[in-house]
Amino acid sequence: MTVPDRAQQLFINVCCLLVMAVTLCVVFILLASFYSCDGNLRFASYYGDHMVLQRSPERAVLWGYGPDGAQVNVSLSGPIKQKTSLVVTVTKGIWRVMLDPVEAGGPYNVTAAAQSSRATLTDVLFGDVWLCGGQSNMYFKTSQIFNASEELALAAKYPHVRTFMAALNLSETELIDLIQVELPWSVPTARDVAEFSAVCWLFGRYMYENLKYPIGLVESCWGGTPVEAWSSSRALQQCRLELSNVSPKDRNSVLWNAMIHPLLNMTIKGAIWYQGEANADYHQEKYNCSFPAMIDDWRTAFHHGSGGQTAHDFPFGFVQLSTYKKGSTDDGFPNIRWHQTADTGFVPNPRMQKTFMAVALDLPDETSPYGTIHPRDKQDVAYRLTLGARAVAYDEKDVPFLGPFPNQILSGPMYVNITYDQTVSVTPSKDIFEICCSMIQAPCGPMSRWVAVPIMQWGPTTVQIAANLCSPTDEVTALRYAWRDWPCSFRACPIYSASGILPAPPFIINRYPATGNIWKSY
Repeated sequence: MTVPDRAQQLFINVCCLLVMAVTLCVVFILLASFYSCDGNLRFASYYGDHMVLQRSPERAVLWGYGPDGAQVNVSLSGPIKQKTSLVVTVTKGIWRVMLDPVEAGGPYNVTAAAQSSRATLTDVLFGDVWLCGGQSNMYFKTSQIFNASEELALAAKYPHVRTFMAALNLSETELIDLIQVELPWSVPTARDVAEFSAVCWLFGRYMYENLKYPIGLVESCWGGTPVEAWSSSRALQQCRLELSNVSPKDRNSVLWNAMIHPLLNMTIKGAIWYQGEANADYHQEKYNCSFPAMIDDWRTAFHHGSGGQTAHDFPFGFVQLSTYKKGSTDDGFPNIRWHQTADTGFVPNPRMQKTFMAVALDLPDETSPYGTIHPRDKQDVAYRLTLGARAVAYDEKDVPFLGPFPNQILSGPMYVNITYDQTVSVTPSKDIFEICCSMIQAPCGPMSRWVAVPIMQWGPTTVQIAANLCSPTDEVTALRYAWRDWPCSFRACPIYSASGILPAPPFIINRYPATGNIWKSY
């Protein structure tokens, strides 16, 4: 690291420490106000007018603050008559109820009343609530995408897609409520949506077009952050992850504590996630453990936190990394893409069940004013996520959401024939495929001899590549596809689904060990 780099990092660390100090002061002030017996009844920070609560068959959880011992009566009024109101007692300054299941629709008023005070939420809808997390590409604003003005002009036409944004805060301990709210629950306007996550908004809007009932979007993300910051200590222990010398906002669990743990009482339908860039050079080799472990832990925590209402295996969608440095030979991004699938190449898979993925390596943006690591085409990303959600989260049949993936490889001295699991659309390439040439019957790694090979010919479900570029003493012992940071131009990778919509994901497949392998010889 150069002297200017060290100075810059020191400055960042000092700033983050100051932020953390201020944050802790705010936490103490808020907690003091939360637990004070001032007679005021109120809802927790992430409940508000215009919000969306999870629809039936799940039951929405409501909670808030009040004077100890007070009897709180919670009632619902709206287009459909609900059962009798619920009565709970405030314990240690907190009350909590679980509503009866409510079908999608609204608007409703939700009232919590005690003897001396009451709090009411107005214009509340019931629908599906999706949590949107990750780092800067999830935080990327709708005002920054391609055709932003056109998208923002549409915002007001989707009054049943409601948005909420948690503020950026850190904590060394698990908090019960958010320290701050950046954007309270809102009926969409161009001004609010402009500042909201583009991927989150577009995903919600596209899902609404398909579902035709309310969608609630909860944004909780922070740019430049690794998966460790969003993971609980339980999840990190599973992967034996130690704390390294990182800036305060990247420390283990600090964002889980402040920006995810407070939301656990909320009943949600699912989550979408865009993160991984920060782990390309931080605990990269552990990401095949840390990412699936985080998903598992979030599922368990949300299930318990909501009293069993959020599904124990709630659907979790994510974006496979796009691109960063054109011409780079660094394996950081390719490795993270592979690890995002638990080294399988596609999801769902046995390790990552009920997940879905948007492949994005074919959506580079060389002229992005926000840096090439931040491509502006978030529409394709969100649409691909939508396809996965429809298939995995909503069990829609016959919705294609997976790009082509090999199910058989036949190799001989001259050619390698790859058979895909679906019809493919192919364009020629001289170097998108690489073969590993080796004398040893063992798995190939980054330091092995990889040789770029051309596509020779193809059929409806097959692609043939050259194998004769290995020396006579070597054999082809592995095959990989699109194993580069920036493998192709915009929407121009060589292999797509028959429709041309879904790109084939990158993969690396070893010939050895041969047991249970899809690789055969002929």
